Parts: sequence; C-alpha cells; structure tokens
Amino acid sequence: MRLIDRYTRADYASLEDFYANYDYTVPENFNYAYDVIDEFARLSPNQRAMIWTNDAGDEKILSFGDISRLSNKAANALMGLGIGKGDPVILLLKRRWEYWVTALALMKIGAIQIPATAQLQKKDISYRISASGAKLVVCVGEDEVCSHVAPAAVECGVPAACLGEDREGFINYSRLLDEASEELSIERVSKNNDIMLMYFTSGTTGMPKMVVHSYTYPLGHLATGRFWHNLDEHSIHITTADSGWAKCAWGKFYGQWMCGATHFIYDFDRFNAKNLLAMLEKYRVTSFCAPPTIYRYLIKEDMSAYDLSALEWGTSAGEPLNPEVFNRFKEFTGVELREGFGQTENSPLVFTPKWMTPKPGSIGMPSPHYNIRLLNADGNDVEAGEEGEICVDLSVRRPAGLFVGYYQDEERTAEAFANGIYRTGDMAWRDEDGYYWFIGRADDVIKSSGYRIGPFEVESALISHPAVIECAITGVPDPERGQVVKATVVLANGYEPSDALRKELQNHVKKVTAPYKYPRILEFVKELPKTVSGKIQRAKLRKEDEKK
Repeated sequence: MRLIDRYTRADYASLEDFYANYDYTVPENFNYAYDVIDEFARLSPNQRAMIWTNDAGDEKILSFGDISRLSNKAANALMGLGIGKGDPVILLLKRRWEYWVTALALMKIGAIQIPATAQLQKKDISYRISASGAKLVVCVGEDEVCSHVAPAAVECGVPAACLGEDREGFINYSRLLDEASEELSIERVSKNNDIMLMYFTSGTTGMPKMVVHSYTYPLGHLATGRFWHNLDEHSIHITTADSGWAKCAWGKFYGQWMCGATHFIYDFDRFNAKNLLAMLEKYRVTSFCAPPTIYRYLIKEDMSAYDLSALEWGTSAGEPLNPEVFNRFKEFTGVELREGFGQTENSPLVFTPKWMTPKPGSIGMPSPHYNIRLLNADGNDVEAGEEGEICVDLSVRRPAGLFVGYYQDEERTAEAFANGIYRTGDMAWRDEDGYYWFIGRADDVIKSSGYRIGPFEVESALISHPAVIECAITGVPDPERGQVVKATVVLANGYEPSDALRKELQNHVKKVTAPYKYPRILEFVKELPKTVSGKIQRAKLRKEDEKK
C-alpha cells in the first residue's frame, strides 16, 4: 500500500505529461506523523516500514504498526519530560532506529526537532542549544558523544537524555521508551505554518544558520520519493546519510514512506566500502542513494564479487557526480546514476526523473514542484549555454518543501526572498536539451585570463585519473592572469606524491578538458578541509593560500 496518491498523481505517461500536469494537495493542518505513519498503521499495520541493522549483526524489522506504536511511546516519554508544543529538541542519534520514532513523536506533540551530527564538540552543542532555545538534548549513549553533550547541557541549563545504559548526568531515554504507554491521548495541536524542523546549515564560512521548515515540509518530498528515487511499496531503499543531515530528510524519511517503501537503515560509524556492498547484497536493496564520495570508493572495489542483481535504481546528490564515476558504476551494475540538486533550505530543486536519459555530469532538469529560473546578476533569465544562478520564483506559489526562513533572523530571511525570488547562490548552465549542469557556488567560480572556470569541471577531469580519490579546485591570485587554477589533491591507495605524478595529472586535465583549465598549481594533501556535513571548504583553502 502507498499513500502518495492522496497528495499527488503518482503515475505519469511521459516526461511531458509529468511537467505539464504535476500538482499536489496541501491538506489543512497536515501532520506527517498522523496523516502518513498512523494512517499506514490503521490501513496496513503489518506492512514493513524499516529494516535496521549494524556492523555488530544486530537487526530490527519494524512495520508501520510498530513505528506508530513506538512513536506514541516516545511522545509520552517526551511529554513526561515537559516537552510540549513549540519546544525545540536537539537529536544526536546517528542512524539509530530511535531517531525516526523520536522525530515522529515530536511531530505528534507539536514540538520542533533539530537533528544534528554526533560529531559535534562541546562548543558546537552549546552554540546550538543557546541559539535555538532547545529544551532537551537526546543523544546516543556513547562516551565520545556524551562527553561533549554533558558539559554543554550543564552550561546551558537543559536536561540531556541518552540511549542505552544509565549514565551520570543523563536521563535514560531507552528506559523511558520501554516504560511509556503505547496509548497517546493528546489531540493534534500543530498547524501547517508551525515550525516542525530546524537544521543548522554547514556553511563554509561563519557560524551556522538555522533553517526553519514548517509542517508542510514533507509534502515537498512527494517528488523526491516517487519521481527521483522511483519508489513504490515493493522497494527497499537506502540513503547513506546520517540522521543529522538534511539529506536524511531527503532520502530516508518522508517521500520514501509516502510511497510505501521499506527504509533500509545501515547503522555504521566508520564507512567501509566492502561492508556497504555486502549489506546491499544481503538485504537485496533495490534503490541506493549516496553522495559522489561514496560512489568513488565503491567503484575502487571489486564490485563484481557482490550479487547486486536486486539493485534497480541509483541516485546521487550532495556534490556533483563526475562522469567517470557514472560510467564505472554503470559498468559494474547496469544502473545509470541519476543526479539531483538542492539544499538544506529545500527539497530537490533539480533532478533526473525516470523518463529522462541521464547525461553523465548533468544534475537533470528542474523539478516541476518548483518554478526554477537561471538568472544573471541583473536578475534576467539567461539563454541556453549561458551560466546563471539557480533561483526559485515565488510569484505564483510558495512551494511546500521550501524553507520558511532563518530562525530569528528577519534581515537574512528578507534578503533570501528579496523581490519574490529565492536565490540559491549556486551557478549552473542549461544545454539545448534542457539539461542543467552544475558549475559551483557563485563565489567559487574562477576568473583566469578572461576565462570563467567552474571548479567542478576541473575536478571531474582530475577524478577520472585513477590516482585521484578526491580533490578541490580553487582560484589563486595571479598578477598577470587575475587568478590561476589550483588543485588540492588526495591520492588513492598505492600512489605517492611526486613531481612526475604532478605533471602527469596536469597533462591529464589538459587532455580531458580544455587546456586553459588545467591546474597550474597542484598540491598533494592527506585530507581536504570539510564542514561537519562533509562539504569541501574551498573558502578555507583560499584563505590558507593567502597566508602562503
């Protein structure tokens, strides 16, 4: 069974039909926990909702009936701790199954969930508690995490709860869940415009902003689950993201369950390509979504040693997908990867639906859920072949899935939505067939000797060389050319830095792409600076170069 049909037309005859006729319904006082999860539990209680497993071999299979009951228990436990409507709660729960039932419980009582990565340090947690006004922190019961949560909670004067065994200074959240009643007696208190979810964005500079989403946000992922991930009630889908990132909301929560799909949750702390491939084989996963970095590691393995015959669909987002990765993954699995693009502030803005033939390196076409325009600096639409900023035109409808604003920051919110346009800050161009091609952040584009060079196109060329596992392209000031291209490179196992390899990589870029784009400066490093969400901090690399 699926419930997506209640909110949108779930089947279309063609790409033209999809773009001409896509629409969706926003019910009054929509609440995903009640209207989707509890409704599944009423109509199809035994339908499988989740397969959860970890590297220790533990396994938990939950039906929609189970998820509904457990979220009721969590709601009662949270209310017992004094949490009510409008109260922010920070969740550092990694990929534990308890994350999903707790997030749903917060929806049921009208509270605000703030997912966060368990990699945060004490100062990061203190900042998030203070900035959001959080009333509670719930975390995994691990020494490394609790050692940062405990002092932050004490400093900010809020209670903290953790999973697992009793810990000094923590409420035992697992025990509360076990002992709480399955019967939930409260009435629905949320309204469509209430705050349901907040994310601290992982900007490459400055302190994180708080992105606010309302209770209609899940409806923005109708297109995600059905038309990008191509899911139905027979699908077993994995998105590799940790619960602390917006990609979890994109790929392992809302749109997928509305399609009736089973979430496969592989709970790991340290990524291992062999282990992930073994899990895909063991659980007969049909749909897989991961950032390009994970795909790069997978194709370095002997994928032919694994039975991935159940895999039907593959998607990617987070950073642009290099054509080399696309081609190698298809060679191993027969699956063509379909890219998507979006931000913490929205559901996918551009993606590659099932009717499109993917072009390696293209992020696809604009989602019909949004009115997307490519605009130049003067606010005018650009022609095919010209670069522009990806923008959302709000003149006709404010789409579900687009953020409300930045929490308690009216000035920044007003700037984001100036003149009825939301500007993403990300640059792209459109080809004659309507496919979009990502260039990079507006402030990452390199201007050298009159040429404009997008970091991604040079990174794509470098990644296609077997010696390169990861790289970042930045512009370095040059008195003659304005800027020159610099590559900061992480080498694959079996390769060592050398002048000969540097020259080989430079020549490789000249052959793969236009010669003027080659990196005149190439530095080898052990790792690249990244935000806690894993995004490369090119701004930090530029600042480091300025000091040299």
